Amino acid sequence: MDFVWGGMLFLSLASGVLTGQGGVVADAMLAGAEEAVQLCINLCGAFMLWMGLMNVAEEAGMVERLSKALQPVVRRLFPASEKAAAPITLNLAANFFGMGSAATPFGLEAMAAMQEGNPTGDTATEDMCLFLCLNASAVELLPTGVLALRTSFACADPYAIVLPTFLSSLVCAGAAVLGCMLGRWWRRRIG
Repeated sequence: MDFVWGGMLFLSLASGVLTGQGGVVADAMLAGAEEAVQLCINLCGAFMLWMGLMNVAEEAGMVERLSKALQPVVRRLFPASEKAAAPITLNLAANFFGMGSAATPFGLEAMAAMQEGNPTGDTATEDMCLFLCLNASAVELLPTGVLALRTSFACADPYAIVLPTFLSSLVCAGAAVLGCMLGRWWRRRIG
């Protein structure tokens, strides 16, 4: 990707210089940098608010309670990964509450636990594939990153996306589970 972005930057600068618009290109670059810094400052406040609320939810035990509620489902979905059940549920619970950065360590821990029981060593197991699909399609009650962006751009109703995001993430997670389960069934049938 570095080559792609570097190439785009070089071509933009070169075309600006060749067309006699070098000053316009330089002004646009500086304006874009200024807008990026302003956006980062705006996002910091919103992220601090949401991450603080999510930490309160975590301290109040909501994440742990959701994790315990998910344990039976997780054990059924990941039958060959009993040692990874706890980090899997914590990862899914953190994603549910919009704490993607808090979910990452649990996801890495879950993958490491599943790798320990991996008989092939260098090939992902069915449970690993399902976990990756579930993690990518994370069911999310509060999309904190998008809410922060919408708030920073003074959107008229930044929270209008909460229900559609939750419903679409449910559909995506359902499709991920269904696809992986059909794959498991098919491999067992043919093999």
